[in-house]
Amino acid sequence: MSDQTAKVAIITGAGSGIGLATAKMLHDAGMAIVGIGRDESKLATLAQEVGGSDRLATLSVDVTADDGPSQIVQTALDRFGRIDFLINNAGLGSPTPLHDTDDATLDRFLDVMLRAPFRLCREAIGHMRPGSGVVNVTSTYAMIGGRRGGPYSAAKGGLKSLTEHMAVEYGPQGIRSNCVAPGVTMTEMVRHRFEDEAFKRANVETTPYPRLAETGDIASAIAFLCSPGGEMINGQSIVVDGGWTRTKYLSPRAMTSVWSDPE
Repeated sequence: MSDQTAKVAIITGAGSGIGLATAKMLHDAGMAIVGIGRDESKLATLAQEVGGSDRLATLSVDVTADDGPSQIVQTALDRFGRIDFLINNAGLGSPTPLHDTDDATLDRFLDVMLRAPFRLCREAIGHMRPGSGVVNVTSTYAMIGGRRGGPYSAAKGGLKSLTEHMAVEYGPQGIRSNCVAPGVTMTEMVRHRFEDEAFKRANVETTPYPRLAETGDIASAIAFLCSPGGEMINGQSIVVDGGWTRTKYLSPRAMTSVWSDPE
């Protein structure tokens, strides 16, 4: 990507997976990074990966905390004086069907993956200038239905709608808002699930490409949206799934022939 010297990006969930890959990629392009995460040891890994750069600030905070958004934005302003890109990446896994979702689980998914991005966007938007942008990491489950989606699909679908609203509301000010929607991506959170042969088959055999996505693939899409080349992209969802959404649907009968859970 092009040189991005002097630009500042806030990235939530920056200590591992997609967030870590994105932080490294944008930093390598010249950006200053404000890496957000709950685990201080993982943020220390990020600092080590970028060689103790003076273009990195980290903050250990829960994105759902009442003062989380104000802490995050103030850290960016105090350290670098500006905010060019906000990347809401923090998320949860553990797919759960609707009928097995209790209120506490629902609240947790919505808090982390919808309410927290909403509040952080609200806090940051007044400090963003023309040429800046928001990238919200959603999911293919925000684009299509899927088994076991439950609260995950609800949260990611809501985040997609929020992004589309922001594109219309703030686009005239030169502030773009887009989503990157990963399919199954080989993060730490997902990799162990491939020990389940049924899960592996249900994803590999419905992806019309010879491999599944790695974290760097998602980071590349995010980096493009933060580059001058992505300037005219606003209000869109960039799906990074190797074509999985084109072939995804299997009837419950076909799916349960390889899936470990009963219909």
